[in-house]
Amino acid sequence: MKILFLYDFPLWGSGSGTYLRNLIQELLKLNYRIGIVCPEERRFLEDKIKQYPATLPQIPVFVGHPELKGAKRYSELSNREITEIYKSFLDTTLEAVANFEPDLIHVNHLSLISWVARYIKALENIKYIITTHGSCLSNILNNKKYFSLCEDAVRNARAITTVSGNTRSRFLRAFGRSFAKNFYIIPGGVNMKLFPRQLDTSLLDKKYKLKNKKVVLFCGRLSSEKGARYLIKAAKDIEGEIFIIGGGPEEQHLSQLILQKKLNNVHLIGYVPHEELIEFYYRADIFVAPSVVEEALGLTILEAMASKTPVIATRKGGIPMLIKPGANGVFVKPRNSKKIAEACNKLLGDDKLREKMGEMARKTVEEKFTWGKTAQKFHRLYKKIGRNGKNGRR
Repeated sequence: MKILFLYDFPLWGSGSGTYLRNLIQELLKLNYRIGIVCPEERRFLEDKIKQYPATLPQIPVFVGHPELKGAKRYSELSNREITEIYKSFLDTTLEAVANFEPDLIHVNHLSLISWVARYIKALENIKYIITTHGSCLSNILNNKKYFSLCEDAVRNARAITTVSGNTRSRFLRAFGRSFAKNFYIIPGGVNMKLFPRQLDTSLLDKKYKLKNKKVVLFCGRLSSEKGARYLIKAAKDIEGEIFIIGGGPEEQHLSQLILQKKLNNVHLIGYVPHEELIEFYYRADIFVAPSVVEEALGLTILEAMASKTPVIATRKGGIPMLIKPGANGVFVKPRNSKKIAEACNKLLGDDKLREKMGEMARKTVEEKFTWGKTAQKFHRLYKKIGRNGKNGRR
């Protein structure tokens, strides 16, 4: 079967891009032929997939993207700009369909590219499915001018998937319970080849002078939604070194907050290569995810758990799919710095409990959240849809 993916961002720099790249690599092992339309000039698996770079007048964002600093949000686009971006995606997709002749189109994000898939369906009768990663759903719910065309795309899709039960609930509240029968929860996963049971982090200790120190880690986009400010506000009471990895619109504010509070145990270090990030996951004694909004499943949380690092998180979005309180992590209330500090110190002060939780965290990932399991779920879905029409068309 030939699958054409539509994606509206660069392939690197975001959780949905990570999701897509890993899913494609696993699908190739199942003998799928893959094409992809996205605004990306860099080649991905050049000898194995067909890549169709979309040349857009601009690449907007839902909230933010590390490679698209200064980009307009979808909420800021004029009607003319929306139309120009849509036309650019449509032109590239028409070329890809003519060249690649897909059996099925798989749209990643409920946005302008879902409109493209709907248009192609009308012209070519090629079936499509849509995966919403969460942020795209928030965009269309907050910006009603996108809603009606997205609703039409949803109505004509053969299936909708998402990465968490919370996003599913939000979707069905917005579009109606009638879509529940064609809705599937397919979470992301971890490439366990990158996460051995043990990893030497001595070079990290030397680089950041961490020998014999306890480490608390946050990794993610530095936006108000992620809640990093509440970890920083808790820092004066946390008995360890706190590392904040990532960048975003709150970076300057957080830097000023650290200076204002005269915090010597907080280190704002921006983005790091994924290889070094993995070392941080292993070196950290605790991973903190203090999100204050309903988000989709967090891949950074999964990767920390794969590294045998227990997680302190808020009970938001898809996070409850991962964390079992007292077994592999701890829940705290959103925006509560005092509770974050208490939870951190409890785990930092109990090596045996931390080790036990870390082992359970890795076991959770191994049993439920690998990319191989994600790909198998899509494989079953593709086959089910494919049986309903010859060559993906009807």
